[in-house]
Amino acid sequence: MVSPVPVIELRAVERSFIEAGRRRVVLDGVSCAIAPGELVVLLGRSGSGKSTLLNLIAGIDLPSAGEVLLEGRSFNRLSEDERTVARRDRIGFVFQFFNLVPTLTVEENLLLPLELAGRATGAHRERALGLLEEVGLADRGGQFPDRLSGGEQQRVALARALAADPALVLADEPTGNLDLETGLEVLDLLDRLTRRAGKTMLMVTHSPEVMGIADRVLTLDHGRLVERSPSPSPSPIPVPAAAPAD
Repeated sequence: MVSPVPVIELRAVERSFIEAGRRRVVLDGVSCAIAPGELVVLLGRSGSGKSTLLNLIAGIDLPSAGEVLLEGRSFNRLSEDERTVARRDRIGFVFQFFNLVPTLTVEENLLLPLELAGRATGAHRERALGLLEEVGLADRGGQFPDRLSGGEQQRVALARALAADPALVLADEPTGNLDLETGLEVLDLLDRLTRRAGKTMLMVTHSPEVMGIADRVLTLDHGRLVERSPSPSPSPIPVPAAAPAD
């Protein structure tokens, strides 16, 4: 049986920078492959190179040595314009600070990836609007982001990340700007939506709750990638129950 092509593959990736005339190695021979449908958590202390690694996986930056492949295509062999198109069409992003456009409505923010790709019509548009319903905000499409709570803004961002039907979702501290209860709700929603759609996700987080639902946990340590075992008995994220009505 032929194994599926990894959504992301890193082959002996190195990234170094020249600072004050000296070479600083941030990533040192990093290799791994992430299969279709996997949920992988990336851990690492501040300054360990997590952001550098995400930039390489997204094709925003190129490695100093080695290769980064998205669905079997090497970013090293693509032009900057080709990498931009691959990133736009095949990768969805969820950020810590939501990154919604304040002058666009919720619906316009949701459809922005499709507008950029020239696909904001017909079935593509209907599918995207269906995501707004799935995150519980179908009735807020005409409002602007500043009228939403932080948790609601992040739910819009989740829907937007999936709107263009990407192969890969990169989530960078998606609950870092939320309180614990709202963060748990967002994690549960992110897990359910991506798994139901069969998406691959790489999540940078410090949230211990995610460990139990991850298929794999990777840690960046001194420029090297180390795999550790997730929780032995994965279980659904414990979303706090709503308070009883008075």
